[in-house]
Amino acid sequence: MDLRVHPGLSDIPAQSWDALHDEHPFVSHAFLHGLEAHACLRPDWGWTPHHLGLWDGDRLLAAAPAYLKTNSHGEFVFDHAWAHAYARHGLDYFPKLLCAVPYSPVTGPRLLAPTAELRRALAEALVAEAARTGLSSAHVNFHEAEVDAAFDARWLQRIDLQYHWRNDAGWATFEDYLAAMDHKHRKNIRQERAKLARAGVRFRVVHGDEASDLDLATMHRFYLQTFAEYGNSPALTLPFLAHLARELPRALVLILAEHDGEPVAGALCLRGPDTLYGRYWGASVALPGLHFETCYYQGIDYCLREGLRVFEPGAQGEHKIARGFLPRVVRSHHHVVDARFADALAPWCEEERRVVRGNLAWLRQRSPFRDDAPQP
Repeated sequence: MDLRVHPGLSDIPAQSWDALHDEHPFVSHAFLHGLEAHACLRPDWGWTPHHLGLWDGDRLLAAAPAYLKTNSHGEFVFDHAWAHAYARHGLDYFPKLLCAVPYSPVTGPRLLAPTAELRRALAEALVAEAARTGLSSAHVNFHEAEVDAAFDARWLQRIDLQYHWRNDAGWATFEDYLAAMDHKHRKNIRQERAKLARAGVRFRVVHGDEASDLDLATMHRFYLQTFAEYGNSPALTLPFLAHLARELPRALVLILAEHDGEPVAGALCLRGPDTLYGRYWGASVALPGLHFETCYYQGIDYCLREGLRVFEPGAQGEHKIARGFLPRVVRSHHHVVDARFADALAPWCEEERRVVRGNLAWLRQRSPFRDDAPQP
């Protein structure tokens, strides 16, 4: 095998890249290359593509979407304390090597390979590349649970919680889903939905190939507004959304709320073979229940109609539990080149895992589902 570093996905044929994963939209060539081609990733924002490929001649055997990072923004696995510890000792934590999907705390393939042996080879390649280029560390964020075996004892494991909706119970309709809840939570959700319906808000759900230029521009406007309200810098451009609509026409899903014939809110989602991923939302008016309906209930309705089993509406948010999104563990692995720091961080990571698992056990007790109902 020949390890090659690629400064952009344009170096790698889309067909070769996409043959290494199971139609996961966030690691698709179209999504990742679109970020690079439409000004969503810039070195001055901390992102420099540095993809790794294992090749046999002209055949791509395995690959990892990777980036040189000069900050920790847009990663959602927070290591600011690690960077501060390096700085206190007069050392540079940045740049580091990150294997992840930019701006996307979404679990999925990261070490793109058809066999466990090749996944281990990619993990070793990340370690070797970090050492070769003098980087502080290598990181693999939001990988799948079965990939844990690819990382040897030199890698530190971290875990966190997200809140996901799952239809393991086989619900066919929204009423089936509500029927599995206790009376209090079922009543609250019905009241939230009814209040918004009485206000005259209506919803349209469109895929990329159904979205007009105005739909895309409207969704992007909502996205910009949300980032402005929180004082953050928006990274996704309108040409990138148009690119997704063209290249991933059935994976892009827009949920648009309208009031008196005008758009007032929207949610941008992507879908895979069995999962809907909620990513961004925005609104131009403040109406009770608008956020919950746009970001959660409409997505659940969509999953039930389309036969999708899982809905991941984004990172964080214990308030999601009351609406049927239960806590799930998400994971990452981290290789720190300096053995002194790695040894110091190992017990810190172990304690973090203990606390997260304790929180998971406590949060599961807050489930809104009846004890006698099939549990998602």
